Amino acid sequence: MKIGIIGAGQLGRMLALAGYPLGLRFVFVDKTSEAPGGQVGQIIEGEFDDPAALDRLAELADVVTFDVENVPEAAVRDIAERVRFLPPVDALATAQDRLAEKRTFSALHIPTPRFLPVATREALELAVAQLGFPSVLKTRRLGYDGRGQKFLNRPEDVDDAWEALGRVPMILEAFVEFDTEVSIIGVRRPSGDVRCYSLAENIHEDGILSYTRAPYIDESLQQGAERYIRRLMEHLDYAGVLTIEFFVTGDQLMANEIAPRVHNSGHWTIEGAVTSQFENHIRAILDLPLGETRCNGHSAMVNLLGEMPELVEVLSIAGAHMHDYGKEPRRKRKLGHCTLVAAGAGERDLGLSRLLRLAGRSVRE
Repeated sequence: MKIGIIGAGQLGRMLALAGYPLGLRFVFVDKTSEAPGGQVGQIIEGEFDDPAALDRLAELADVVTFDVENVPEAAVRDIAERVRFLPPVDALATAQDRLAEKRTFSALHIPTPRFLPVATREALELAVAQLGFPSVLKTRRLGYDGRGQKFLNRPEDVDDAWEALGRVPMILEAFVEFDTEVSIIGVRRPSGDVRCYSLAENIHEDGILSYTRAPYIDESLQQGAERYIRRLMEHLDYAGVLTIEFFVTGDQLMANEIAPRVHNSGHWTIEGAVTSQFENHIRAILDLPLGETRCNGHSAMVNLLGEMPELVEVLSIAGAHMHDYGKEPRRKRKLGHCTLVAAGAGERDLGLSRLLRLAGRSVRE
């Protein structure tokens, strides 16, 4: 069986690496043959909305999935009529539009920060008058890794933010004073079986995930997060891996955004869970029995940005594993990640501190 993946980035590469032991083969669509997926499968060169490239993918693949959200909805709706396409197109469309995403949270009674749609400069003024300062102005589309958003702390910020974000359709969101950020990863088969991973704590710098620790142990929050993600997956008739990112405020969760795919905050599951998010995504879209999601211990994941540490230094840390994506170095570019698995949280955090020093960063107090 052959799986087609739109996008041949590191996520697509890791999906293929998880699928090969199951006897599967992979083919990608990407604009460059130098993408990481080319190390493990054929790349059909073309943009994500290139009809010829997508037609070829549909011809070669038994099922098609994706490793990135910015896949044009109209283009994939066409191929979804000819080949099994999972997660479903409607879920992809919801995640691509922050307004649709927020409205879905509200409709499903999943707590989320107050928000208002902003289509014009005048609408922005009205929204600011209602939500006040501080607040966050976000483009409705193409926002990730800190892109597509500006903080509004005072009236003087409004004009600059409106212009900087390109005067496109946006939402204004009330700023949330939060204790930390966590994410939950769930996986669902078309037949309805669902498994959830432990909550993971995520630390960001400049809008980019710096490191993750799992499990984040809070039984009440875990139960709430599982309830919300199950509700969302059922609503979307979902198949595959889905992630919800939350703000933690006291004993409450506030949903920030979703990702309808394998997620950076779940890389710890490769060594830190019985079955990785990547293998479970493959199992789910093929409607195979899902793997166990329980933790193997206490795990951490460090994103390697801009430059790679020395391999020998990483591997000298007990329980550490290196994942090199084979990319050319570039400032703030995700070149790889390190994971660490330990028996206890204290031992894990000592190793995490060493990994972060190698990456030129430190644990946030």
